[in-house]
Amino acid sequence: MIFFTLKIVLAAIIIAFASWLSGQNPKLAGFIIALPLVSLIAIAFSYYEYNDIEKTVLFTKSILVAVPVSYLFFLPFFFAKSFNMNFFLIYGTGLGFIVVGFFIHKYITNFL
Repeated sequence: MIFFTLKIVLAAIIIAFASWLSGQNPKLAGFIIALPLVSLIAIAFSYYEYNDIEKTVLFTKSILVAVPVSYLFFLPFFFAKSFNMNFFLIYGTGLGFIVVGFFIHKYITNFL
């Protein structure tokens, strides 16, 4: 239970810091969030917790596929001005694209 709590606290600190930094320096905050910090931490925690290299490798392959698919979320933000979209429409459309991305990820990872 202590290990689980540690994982929660670490993830919360990273998210809270990036959120705070986005108000101070949005470009730096975006760069930090784009780094695979969460993946690095989650991969290490997963291996430490389960000590199974095969599952860890499969986990990292899934992440590798998911990263480019997750970019679908950001597409509406690029076209927001062109289509005069408000935040909730942009965000909702991005979430819809993530649902589509999930099925793309599921299809691709069936071959791993």
